[in-house]
Amino acid sequence: MAEPYVVGELDDHDEALPDVPVPEPGTWQAPAELEQHLYELLTRHATTEWANADAEEEAREDTQLAYLEALAGDGVYVPFRREETSPDPGGRTFHVHDTEVGRLVAVYTHGLLPRPHPHLVFEFYTLRDLADGLPDDVAGIAVNNRTPCAMLMSADAEERRVWRALHKEHWEADGRADRLVTLRTGAPPLGPLLHGLALGAQMCFVNGETWNNPHYHGLGLSMEHQRLAAWWDVTDRAQWQEIQRRLLTREVTPWYWEFVLDARNALAHPSPDGRPPTVDAAAWRERVELTLRERAAELPPGEIGPDWEEFVAHVVGLVGKVLRYEARFRADGVLTADAVVRSVAAWDIGRASMMARWGYGARFATRAEMREAVVEASGAAQSAHTSWQDFSAGYVLGRCLHFDEEEYGGWYQEMLTAHQALTTHPDSPWNTVPFHLPRET
Repeated sequence: MAEPYVVGELDDHDEALPDVPVPEPGTWQAPAELEQHLYELLTRHATTEWANADAEEEAREDTQLAYLEALAGDGVYVPFRREETSPDPGGRTFHVHDTEVGRLVAVYTHGLLPRPHPHLVFEFYTLRDLADGLPDDVAGIAVNNRTPCAMLMSADAEERRVWRALHKEHWEADGRADRLVTLRTGAPPLGPLLHGLALGAQMCFVNGETWNNPHYHGLGLSMEHQRLAAWWDVTDRAQWQEIQRRLLTREVTPWYWEFVLDARNALAHPSPDGRPPTVDAAAWRERVELTLRERAAELPPGEIGPDWEEFVAHVVGLVGKVLRYEARFRADGVLTADAVVRSVAAWDIGRASMMARWGYGARFATRAEMREAVVEASGAAQSAHTSWQDFSAGYVLGRCLHFDEEEYGGWYQEMLTAHQALTTHPDSPWNTVPFHLPRET
């Protein structure tokens, strides 16, 4: 007997496809910039008085081209029944609608996707992929059907050649990365859920994903499965539950990173003149080594392995590595002139916020589980860190210790760019969401 689809049984709902009422022209607030742009294109055409039919037709073609250009740069999402999709695009069965104008396939832009449904999923397509993948007998695509920015487009052979040409002109593989994307409507109100989503803002910026959208789809079901498998070895619900728990309890990051920082925190005493405390590097190293050896002395005989001295040297060596990273952080503005990294808790907590969304998008987690994990991450971050700046510095250091090896390469540069944008952009959660929320009574 096949194992029941647990998430499907727990999380079924009736909002599988977008259904947005069409208001008076020009009055709709779109959920995101792309949809706002498409809506304005259509509204401008609909509300203009044309001199004659030829002028209106020419303008309609221009509007359609501008609409397609926007899709070419951002891509679209195609709905599939879960059992009819596949990691191999050639193995997917498109849901084709027979209509009076021919056989149509519905596609949607990212900002309009509803909350994930357990049995109806979305796959990401570029215009070129869509041109190559649609069955030959599909006459058109209905873009953003039943929304204020809907458009019906031909998908005949000539139009598909246009799609491929526009893809070549407008698509950039990394064009969606390194950008702050904020949902204008449909985001949670200020509170633990929104705060918890904001904890993933650095990674959302790097990936070009919406930081405040609780309805995570990422790059579609198949790509989310691929990314979780490649980066986390997560291929099913049980594995997602395990890594989510370990991130929330901060068991993924090596314990001794925090141990080293805690040793400095214990030595830091406020200066009489009110200046931030400073800790001598030699005293810090000595404290790290002494504490390690004191703990080892309390262990039963035989518990210390043959690599113990090498391990002690490695942990003590982290003091110098942290100091060098902090010097670079100060030079680049990640830290202020007299600040230090107090904790790397943010590295696990920030990833816990993202893992909750990744699990939800992959249908390994229910909506309730995702929200509970994000809210738990919010509380953990507020307990471990003092501000967005403090959280960011901990996250960046954790990422660098994990991946960068003091090369100050892409692993660091991505975070520096994200930090600078999130510090200055008016839509950034660091400027719109307080780090410490009022306590609920």
